[in-house]
Amino acid sequence: MIKNSWTSDAIVNAGNTFNFSISTNPSCILVIFGGTGDLTHRKLMPALYNLQCSQKLPGQFAVVAVGRRDKSHEDYRYEVYASIKNFSRFDIREQSWDKLHRRIYYRQFNFTDPGGYIGLADFLRQLDEQYQTRGNRIFYLAVAPEYFSVIVEKLQACGLAHHGKSWQRVMIEKPFGRDLSSARRLNQKITEVFKEKDIFRIDHYLGKEMLQNIMVIRFANMFFEPVWNNQFIDNIQITSCEKVGVENRGGYYEQSGALRDMVQNHMLQLLSLTAMEPPAGLDTEAIRNEKVKVLSSLQRFTPELVHKNVIRGQYGPGIAKGETVPGYRQEKLVAPDSNTETFMALKVHVENFRWAGVPFYIRTGKRMPFKSTQIIVQFKPLPKVLYARRDEQLHPNLLVIKIQPQEGIFFQINAKKPGTQTNIVPVQMDFCQNCLNDLNSPEAYERLLFEALRGDSTLFTRWDEVEHSWQFVDNIAATWQQHLPAFPNYPAGDRGPQEADKLVARNGREWLHIGRQQ
Repeated sequence: MIKNSWTSDAIVNAGNTFNFSISTNPSCILVIFGGTGDLTHRKLMPALYNLQCSQKLPGQFAVVAVGRRDKSHEDYRYEVYASIKNFSRFDIREQSWDKLHRRIYYRQFNFTDPGGYIGLADFLRQLDEQYQTRGNRIFYLAVAPEYFSVIVEKLQACGLAHHGKSWQRVMIEKPFGRDLSSARRLNQKITEVFKEKDIFRIDHYLGKEMLQNIMVIRFANMFFEPVWNNQFIDNIQITSCEKVGVENRGGYYEQSGALRDMVQNHMLQLLSLTAMEPPAGLDTEAIRNEKVKVLSSLQRFTPELVHKNVIRGQYGPGIAKGETVPGYRQEKLVAPDSNTETFMALKVHVENFRWAGVPFYIRTGKRMPFKSTQIIVQFKPLPKVLYARRDEQLHPNLLVIKIQPQEGIFFQINAKKPGTQTNIVPVQMDFCQNCLNDLNSPEAYERLLFEALRGDSTLFTRWDEVEHSWQFVDNIAATWQQHLPAFPNYPAGDRGPQEADKLVARNGREWLHIGRQQ
């Protein structure tokens, strides 16, 4: 591994230079619907604590968690303390915890009960006076999708989204709809209450450090952008694989599958950031506009193309981490004859001038032999003119953006092997950002909450991004409905169905995975 020229202090500063540069006053009350849920305890509360430790929470700020279980404020704070202790990137600092815990409150009511919202409105007015938050609100919907429109309608009916001199924002977890038609219905209901600029649709991948670094790598380095096109790039592979199965999410996964859970949002976001044109500026709308152009240029899948270029799989029983694990159909809350896909591989083209002819290979799956999310840019091979003997081929140049679990950049070039003969070998330059002991970069939800406080929606998906993504995915789903798959078709712990390897092999390529297996 080569030594990078960044100092660790520079990296830490680059990862933590948050500041409230947006003119909007960040003072507000954060209302979390689903306050007793797993997302709140594992991600949101630790993220708020991390922001408190980093002194990034506004001074005039409070949190109200809403749930259906009966708890006192102190009971709930005790549970939050345990969650922070288990999941925060910082150890418990009593001074920071003391500042935060006094500002955490709990309200108990059913999300469909109008009376609960009336009581919530009165309680928030009291907190406004106590914390001088001026009616500013962020409503975080950490709930099942069927409650999204219900909660938004109740907020409007009780005057909690009045858009006076104060501001109100809503943060919505995925999935945003199940298909294009349901997404449009949901969007219509939400936009009747909140303006587009106040709707923060979450794809937590956009909060990851290296995902934000993609544009920096491309546009802040002179030697990349001139070759970032079909003249020099052979193919791009985007992989996001997990070693675990569906665990306790069987009920949710039965309704989504890999197509809706990963491809419609995470994977297409990775693709759009990789393929986008240089934006006119670094403002929110300029960046989003270029991402939408990519999504609107995606090759539309006909039924013939789906059969040819889309592979789906489902894991069966197998060996993972040295232990026998059940197949998907044996998981909790999964139908014994389920045809839900846990793996997808597809070949897609971006049909514009820059990328014409360059295949983008996308792969995502559960119960794979490694955990990794990375983007691999494989450059075209050199002609066999100078150094390569007739019976050998030079290794291609590779650029790898490693997103998780390792965060960093890998670059492969060719060089002469020491010795008297001219033997060409690949040389790897591997920089791992989060391998540094003194680097403690912000978590995705920490950054997303911070940006929502600032009113900066760059890291959130605009409606037309969601719309184009669903249009792309619906064509695949419609074709699948006409054909029953032969599931399961790969054992747990394997690399996926053999058809996925054939997908890339028919063009003389293979799936690549760079780095040690996690």
